[in-house]
Amino acid sequence: MQTHMSETAPYASKPDQTLGRLYGTGSSPTRSEFQRDRDRIIHSTAFRRLQHKTQVFLHHEGRHFRNRLTHTLEVSQIARSIARALGLNEDLAEALALSHDLGHTPFGHAGERALHRAMAGFGGFDHNVQALRVVTQLENRYAEHDGLNLTWETLEGILKHNGPLIHADGRPYGRYAEEGLPSGLDAMPVPADLRLATHASLEAQVAAIADDIAYNAHDIDDALRAELITLEDFVGVPMAGPIVGEVLTRYPDIAVNRQTHEVQRRMITRAVEDVIRTSAAAIAASGVASAEDVRLAGRTLVGFSSETAAAEKGLKTFLFARVYRHESVMVPVRESEAVVERLFAQYMQTADMPGRWGEAGRGAEGADRARIVADFIAGMTDPYALDEHQRLFDARPEFR
Repeated sequence: MQTHMSETAPYASKPDQTLGRLYGTGSSPTRSEFQRDRDRIIHSTAFRRLQHKTQVFLHHEGRHFRNRLTHTLEVSQIARSIARALGLNEDLAEALALSHDLGHTPFGHAGERALHRAMAGFGGFDHNVQALRVVTQLENRYAEHDGLNLTWETLEGILKHNGPLIHADGRPYGRYAEEGLPSGLDAMPVPADLRLATHASLEAQVAAIADDIAYNAHDIDDALRAELITLEDFVGVPMAGPIVGEVLTRYPDIAVNRQTHEVQRRMITRAVEDVIRTSAAAIAASGVASAEDVRLAGRTLVGFSSETAAAEKGLKTFLFARVYRHESVMVPVRESEAVVERLFAQYMQTADMPGRWGEAGRGAEGADRARIVADFIAGMTDPYALDEHQRLFDARPEFR
């Protein structure tokens, strides 16, 4: 297996062939265009806020649980490793990994579900679309324009790393088939059409699979730290079970935290190696010879083998039943959803938001106000959302 390539493959994204930025900039003597995107993302306010946003376990519970920022850094490391082995552009893969969660709400997926329900009459809420709003409109760092002014390839990957949004005939694709496309896509300030019916670059596909690999491994670690399950509970569970068996057999007497890390390390390594083998074969069989060929391939080319995909599905089923729906997790989930719903309703009624948000909200009605409120709530950290709840309702949920 090839593990390093000094030059990118023909089907990799090329920074010197980018479709460009919305606002023209001079070239950099020290950085490629995708490196500049990565740096802009890292220096953004939205990126720093990830430190105080929940992944699965609420950030204030301690025990070194992952938050959105540490998860994002793990995804970035995995994405670079896979991109390097496949001869892709590591910098674009890294930029997309670092930006993939910028649109997430406080309180993890619970906050997103609550905000999506609250926005049901106004086009809904989608975290990939929200991430695109963050980097094109909501970040205010530059003297001459809103947004981070990222390249077309990075914007495309942020929106489409999970796949196309529509079929060639315009019908909503995948998870959008039931509810339709999120609103606001037509108004996005982008340098060129993001081509919603095509797949994204291989680098974007790498960022998506790296996300899956990271959270499979770290959710196991966090669940063990939370004492919701034990390592022995994984014996017989797809994907994790065989590795747990190996570790417990070979290292029966070492500390549990060392056993856990050994399991996590092996899981990540094997998943990454499986993706590299499977994707290299799929790319070769597809005959793609350029990044444009990848977009028109009609299918995802980066992914798990069929055996690993089935095992991963089994592991997710186990984690869903034993971890994500465990009552000690569901209590704060339900309360955090209620916090988001109360904040949304209050802001819609009074536009009582601080600073520029309140000014914009008071000057808008209906769907326009709803989008401003959603932008404000989505940008909140967990502690700030609780502070706002305390300010507005004189009550601070303890999630206990």
